[in-house]
Amino acid sequence: MMTSNDVLDRFATLRSRFPILSETVHGRPLVFLDSAASAQKPDCVIDAMAQAMQHQYANIHRGLHWMSERTTEAYESVRTQAARFLKAPDRHEIIFTRNSTEAINLAAHSYGALLKPGQAVLISELEHHSNLVPWQMLRDRQGIELRVAPITEQGDLDLAAYEALLEDGRVGLVAITHMSNVLGTLTPAKELARLAHRYGARILFDGSQSAVHRAIDVQDLDADFFVCTGHKLYGPTGIGLLWGKTELLEAMPPFLGGGEMIESVSFEKSTWARIPHKFEAGTPPIIEVIGLGAALSFMEELGAEAITAHEEALVAYTRETLGACEGVRLVGAPKEQGGVVSFVVEGAHPHDLAVLLDRLGIAIRAGQHCAEPLIRRLGLTATARASFGVYTTRDDIDVLVKGVARARQMLV
Repeated sequence: MMTSNDVLDRFATLRSRFPILSETVHGRPLVFLDSAASAQKPDCVIDAMAQAMQHQYANIHRGLHWMSERTTEAYESVRTQAARFLKAPDRHEIIFTRNSTEAINLAAHSYGALLKPGQAVLISELEHHSNLVPWQMLRDRQGIELRVAPITEQGDLDLAAYEALLEDGRVGLVAITHMSNVLGTLTPAKELARLAHRYGARILFDGSQSAVHRAIDVQDLDADFFVCTGHKLYGPTGIGLLWGKTELLEAMPPFLGGGEMIESVSFEKSTWARIPHKFEAGTPPIIEVIGLGAALSFMEELGAEAITAHEEALVAYTRETLGACEGVRLVGAPKEQGGVVSFVVEGAHPHDLAVLLDRLGIAIRAGQHCAEPLIRRLGLTATARASFGVYTTRDDIDVLVKGVARARQMLV
């Protein structure tokens, strides 16, 4: 049986697959601890995108020539990959979007159109702005109610309060994070779905963070919708995924109008293509989808179980070493934590800390992390955040710990 040290040692060899990690910053080796914002890209993703542009590129679905047909095959094969990655029962349930934000906006616009005034959408205090603002816009546009489930002092979702908000049967949709980008909290998704369905609600999971750290099985979760984004999955920017159950997607009106999403058009009326094309108007992000396919293959090669073991070992090591530093307070202590650790340093603003760490070649995130209501709920104005990828090592954490101690001496 592999120990946590064995897992960390195995994953340390992956650094050579990421060309950017050989760069220096301010004359120092790059220590990249900002993967929750956007992950670095392995060589296979870079090569796949370059190969497609150099040797096999044309617009898709519409052309009858060799280039178009080959590119269409490459593009649509990624839909099949994405369905396998999410354990979706039907590849046609995979909708390509620009990112998680667009995927949630699509759901808010199109599924939201099916909600009636007097119904409610339920979110939580953990949410990223992308899973808050679209529902506020729906509330203001359509007269639905927006409810917010609270969290505990440790940063876990308060399940009793969550259920109480469902009990009157007026919640039409729960939209909730699967993993917090601030606290790393992994929410009890199966129980959340069970309770939502018990009281007649559908449920959408924001998997922007969880999909890169945990195996996802939308059928086992009994989700109704699931979103994630390519650039956190070691793929390119400009590509995300919305998965939804067939019967829901078929009932929803289109999000955008234009080419590709139509069945027929006249000046009097238009009719819509079947899913997934009903939701994919215009020329799609062809090269980015191909890059996403390479990223999903890379993750499949590593294996979700090994990725999770690596991350759990890193989180434990970081909580042990960084948490022992004088003047450092770790923010949150959820029951199950993904590869994100937020912290504050006594007497030092997180922005100042991040700037000083950057001079040492260490990239962290500082601020509100697009989760301003959560930061306020925690009684803070900002935090520093270290977040991990498959390329993160114990040495990276050691450099961070030494860097924080050095920066604190300069700031306090």
